[in-house]
Amino acid sequence: MKFTNAEKLIVTMLADLHEKLEIDNVDTRLIKQAIYSNNTWALSWELPIMVGDSSEPTPPEVSVVADILDMWSFVEAAYERFNETEKFELEAKAGPLSNHVEFVGFDGNNESQYLSIANFLTKEMKRFTRFADRELNSHCPVIDGYRRMLREFLLIRPKLVNRRLSVEEMAGVLSARRN
Repeated sequence: MKFTNAEKLIVTMLADLHEKLEIDNVDTRLIKQAIYSNNTWALSWELPIMVGDSSEPTPPEVSVVADILDMWSFVEAAYERFNETEKFELEAKAGPLSNHVEFVGFDGNNESQYLSIANFLTKEMKRFTRFADRELNSHCPVIDGYRRMLREFLLIRPKLVNRRLSVEEMAGVLSARRN
């Protein structure tokens, strides 16, 4: 959902009025944060009844970030449950990429749009809560590696119903991060 500057002002002022009059039928904090951070796509996700069925598709960057967060949720959850033998096997297959299996976010300087989306999804919308308390600025570009990982993960994702990633699958996903 895109707003003109005038519409942003009007919606923000209406949200302020709702707060001042203590009308609590809508999350005005979320509305204002979406406008201030230019993540207005979130309004269609969080307030579909009020916003209506938007003919405007979700921005592709939002879909990519959501997929990356989903992937890292599976990767971290599987790794946490690996025993020492499985971790040793993963290291043998994936090399040094298996030593630090943790989502580090996106680069604040070069990937700020992705970082903003990730922060909004985790902190404002309370999705992918595993990452909500983390500093998501990786301080180095990571999107290209994540995209390569995601291509591998999306082949596996439909098979991950009621099970975690295997060592072999995890090694394939982590190894894809390399150029």
